[in-house]
Amino acid sequence: MLLLLEDDAERTTRFRVAAARLRIELRVWRSAFEMLAELPAHLPRATLIGLDHDLISEPGEPDLGDGLMVARHLVTLAEKRPVIIHTSNTLRGDSMEGELQLAGWDYCRILPIGDDWIEVDWYRAAKRLLRRKGSP
Repeated sequence: MLLLLEDDAERTTRFRVAAARLRIELRVWRSAFEMLAELPAHLPRATLIGLDHDLISEPGEPDLGDGLMVARHLVTLAEKRPVIIHTSNTLRGDSMEGELQLAGWDYCRILPIGDDWIEVDWYRAAKRLLRRKGSP
């Protein structure tokens, strides 16, 4: 199962296609707060985690938090899973990487650049990380 923090609907659709190509189930959250609340129920089945940083609230919607919140929580857990960071926010992306690196988590970072970064760059990274863990 891929646990994904992503607020953009168009990207989410593309991630669904990528997850299907990888033959893994997908669970998506738009809110870091909701992901953190539901993480204990889903983490045991997770084979991969995808994190965006900047989460944009719709008008009238509460704050959605950010990917750094999730990364900081993940590193406190005993169960490690491979993580792909996909953010164009350089400083916060660096902070997310730092948290995971210091805690010894397997991760990589993909810059969301171009029209096919999910289908090409993210997909390749996901496939590589899943192979390392012996997943499909």
